[in-house]
Amino acid sequence: MILFSREGGSPSPVGASLKPSEMEPRVRGETRIFTEPVRARTITRKYRGMTMRNLWTGAAALALVASGAILGAIPAAAQQLGGEVQKQMPSLMKIYDDLHANPELSFMEVRSAGILAAEARKLGFEVTEKVGGTGIVAVMKNGTGPVVLVRADMDGLPVTEQTGLPGASKVRVTTAEGVETGVMHACGHDTHMTAWVGVARLMAANKANWSGTLVMIGQPAEERGAGARMMLEDGLYTRFPKPQYALAFHDAAQFPAGVIGYTPGYALANVDSVDILVKGVGGHGAYPQTTKDPIVLASRIVSTLQTLVSREISPLDSAVVTVGSFHAGAKHNIISDEAKLQLTVRSYTDEVRNHLLDGIARVAKGEAIAAGIPEDKMPVVSVQRDEFTPSTFNTPDFTEEMAAYLKTSFGEKRVVQVPPVMGGEDFGRFARDDKDIKSLIIWVGGVPQAEYDAAKKEGRTLPSLHSPFWAPEADKVIATATEALTAMTMKLMGKK
Repeated sequence: MILFSREGGSPSPVGASLKPSEMEPRVRGETRIFTEPVRARTITRKYRGMTMRNLWTGAAALALVASGAILGAIPAAAQQLGGEVQKQMPSLMKIYDDLHANPELSFMEVRSAGILAAEARKLGFEVTEKVGGTGIVAVMKNGTGPVVLVRADMDGLPVTEQTGLPGASKVRVTTAEGVETGVMHACGHDTHMTAWVGVARLMAANKANWSGTLVMIGQPAEERGAGARMMLEDGLYTRFPKPQYALAFHDAAQFPAGVIGYTPGYALANVDSVDILVKGVGGHGAYPQTTKDPIVLASRIVSTLQTLVSREISPLDSAVVTVGSFHAGAKHNIISDEAKLQLTVRSYTDEVRNHLLDGIARVAKGEAIAAGIPEDKMPVVSVQRDEFTPSTFNTPDFTEEMAAYLKTSFGEKRVVQVPPVMGGEDFGRFARDDKDIKSLIIWVGGVPQAEYDAAKKEGRTLPSLHSPFWAPEADKVIATATEALTAMTMKLMGKK
């Protein structure tokens, strides 16, 4: 998932030390990532995994989790499907271990896509590779009925894993920008792919119980906000059956493993990356009167940008304008001739998004005029359109219907409504331009209950998604997600 910066920022994690009164959703203003190691990490686990962006902060839901009562007995209605999932878990965890140890960056997911393609072919799917780059599409037609799309994203992050756990990624690559880096599934896409295989297996094994067309996609480059767009542009809905329903899940770092979160309506934000090149007139630091200092001008721009949210956006709407990078100058006594700013901009609605982007350009130019910058040296504002991630909107009535159904299988305490977050996910593209497609992405918690409770007691913050220290209970994430996605798909396609 896309957090508060392309480099791996995150919305504020839910600190285990927060009091209930402090646990309101944080949807306005700047928040920060926490990447320090967890103190006294004494919990021993067989499996490891990753996370997503800040998934939920609702006081009621957190209180329920903290009670320790959230993982009760499995209702009878879920026992049969749950039993089938458990039979698959040993082999699924072998796939997970492989994917976790061998992550691939965005646009490079060749090996990962090959694993998914091979598994789908063995199950009888018609598989097409290299859709939208490294994406794959696996189609299983099984009589008349609805078309359901199930998606998993495949890319890892330029993060060096520091969990210290067996099987940790040791992969290092040189990026297209020439930067050498470690690679890690720090956003949990390895759990997503493994659950995808689990769903494919269960659906293939239960063909007698459903009718319709199942379209399973392995999507590249989610972390760059490009993969869904690339697959759609490569004919996802013209070369292959167009879905009536789209389903996905993302692992969560803010609540215990096995808990399912859902959000009707807006669930994740629009994400824009904006660069501002601030021009000036350089010179000697001892004679500033002969210069037009771009650092002072850029500082004014940064300050004024804060008023876009606080004074121009309704308090009832959510918005974030964060300046994540400010670079200028090279020596103590030289006034540079330029400064560079990098921003992440978050919103839910297109109206608020457009207001923020227009406002950034207006503020930059206005401050430059006030500073006496000539017209030929006005700031250059660039929006990275190719990496724009649109907000994810869960179809409200469909979301409520699926949540109610999941509660009959998992129980009321394991399926919890959670607030929207300002992280980003390009899954929203699959239904953005066609309102006839009903869409839902759910969260599946990954924190071992004992570790969650210990962190709360000790007053320490758990690692967030995109952290090099995050290691969720992958087997529970995969089992829960496999069962939940299969249950919803079977519900939609079940024979009458």
